[in-house]
Amino acid sequence: MTFSGGLHIDGTIKGNVTSEGGEKAALTVSESGTIEGDVRVTNLMLNGRVIGDVFASNRVELAPKARVTGTVCYDLLEMSMGAEVNGQLVHSQDAEPRRLGYDEPAVDQDELSGDELSASS
Repeated sequence: MTFSGGLHIDGTIKGNVTSEGGEKAALTVSESGTIEGDVRVTNLMLNGRVIGDVFASNRVELAPKARVTGTVCYDLLEMSMGAEVNGQLVHSQDAEPRRLGYDEPAVDQDELSGDELSASS
């Protein structure tokens, strides 16, 4: 199943769920909702069950009744007390440098003149 915008699941889906449509795409799975398959979305708010791997390019929010059996790959993770993950939590390696601005060139201390060094001290 592929969606854009937002999708709210209260029942059971057997198969993969994928979002398209950029940063605002969000999947919400209620306490009575279950997905048996992989989830590839921008944002996930889970209070139900996922049996499969979760790949969220932005945010994963695991509410108290959330249950995941599989790997959870995320950029930002919020996990409430009571939520369960039976698998791995994997932070997205590409997200950290982009978010913290590590692509910007660093200032080499050897290139600074004595005046600049004393002014910055």
